[in-house]
Amino acid sequence: MALINHRAREIHFKVVYFGPGSGGKTTNLRFLHDRLPAARRGRLISIATDHERTLFFDFLPVDLGQVNGFLTRFHLYTVPGQVYYRLSRRAVLQGADGLVFVADSHPAREQANIDSLDDLATHMHSMGLTPVQLERIPRVFQWNKRDLPGALPVERLRAALNPQAAPEFEAVACEGRGVSETLRTICKAVLGRLVAGERAPALQPAMVASAPRPTVATPVPLPCP
Repeated sequence: MALINHRAREIHFKVVYFGPGSGGKTTNLRFLHDRLPAARRGRLISIATDHERTLFFDFLPVDLGQVNGFLTRFHLYTVPGQVYYRLSRRAVLQGADGLVFVADSHPAREQANIDSLDDLATHMHSMGLTPVQLERIPRVFQWNKRDLPGALPVERLRAALNPQAAPEFEAVACEGRGVSETLRTICKAVLGRLVAGERAPALQPAMVASAPRPTVATPVPLPCP
């Protein structure tokens, strides 16, 4: 849940990028960290495992400014996607205010996407969240690796992973395509939930609805793995 620091006049939000191993979560965060203004973002922290890294950093959206006198600070996390890091994923998910599910469009990873989404639901239920609470957590789906030959059709990905029609974006994360759009959408959704939910410091809906989007510098293509 959002943490409100009244002394610093800041509202802290946690957004977790979830998905199958090697699907593009780390690429998303690295791209965002490289493109966000240095003065407005924290250091990129990497916790290495044997096969994958958990990354996180925080940033102050340049254009969101203050919300009723409070600055908004977003903390972005990835989770290790491999099956044997389930406990690490559960720890990172604790207190998440928003979720980005990064799906791999490679045909061979179709079942891995489904298994990862099932794993996410299992973790959220194990943390004691009710179905109503789960529905209230904002989600954005990103269909990554759309440049691959024979990429899974978006309609097939949507039917299997996003039947509730949450916001979704096609992406090629290593080139920056769809990365900033995903971030902007989840930030807006998380702020919108704060307005409607508890623990909000007297925020007004119009203040969030009219807030500009966080700025990410113009994408510069990076070499895809």
